[in-house]
Amino acid sequence: MRTSGVKMSGMRTVSVLPVLAVLLLACGGQDSVQGDRLLVLAASSLQFALPEIVQEFERRTDVGVDIVLGSSGNLVAQIENGAPGDLFLSADRAFVDRLESEGHVVPGTKRDYATGRIAIVVPPGRRLPEGLGDLAAPEYAVVALANPESAPYGLAAKQALESAGLWTVVAPKVVFSESVAQAAQFVRTENADAGIIALSVVLENDGWEHRLIDPALHVPIIQAAAVIAGSAHVEAATELRDLITSPDGVAILAQYGFGPAEEP
Repeated sequence: MRTSGVKMSGMRTVSVLPVLAVLLLACGGQDSVQGDRLLVLAASSLQFALPEIVQEFERRTDVGVDIVLGSSGNLVAQIENGAPGDLFLSADRAFVDRLESEGHVVPGTKRDYATGRIAIVVPPGRRLPEGLGDLAAPEYAVVALANPESAPYGLAAKQALESAGLWTVVAPKVVFSESVAQAAQFVRTENADAGIIALSVVLENDGWEHRLIDPALHVPIIQAAAVIAGSAHVEAATELRDLITSPDGVAILAQYGFGPAEEP
């Protein structure tokens, strides 16, 4: 059974920190704040799956881990501006490629780890759209999407609407959020009548029906990882990356709706 929170059973607690923590660490110095703990900067689509993998990593290594969640684009901007961290888990390979070209990741540590899916969701009790075309109906007056400029799942949602010839109709209804987690919150609190978000977030919200979107309508969401240049814990960060991409890690990710990285 999946665990939906970040508080885990056993000896350790996985710490999930706000994005602001990256800035605070940058101001205070990585070593003085982190000590021997790993700092992982991760896409919000991993908010439920990653703590379970980290729990297993901590059990095997006795190395503590802190997780900072945010949109991939915003986390990239933090890394480019010198914010500390040990491992970056992006929702889009292109962001890791960008950091690699700029010298912000340790050479040879980039690795794909999953393929994401997007789905339409509505608040509990609302009519679930039969497909993207239904989002043009008046009953869906507000549609939540993550910002396509910084969030790969938001970009995929926009691409799907464009491919279906619906973007010009739906765009006036769209409210953009910082991340897929925030888009999900808009739907959960009924501040949006529908949303297009990561399947990995949908599956952890009880009572949510969802409709998968055909992946042929958008560019594949290939998620990638890399060790951040300047990390004081390159070996441990690489071990965590290896666990995420191992059969054990892939099996956990699959429980949360992620496909293997080699999927087209």
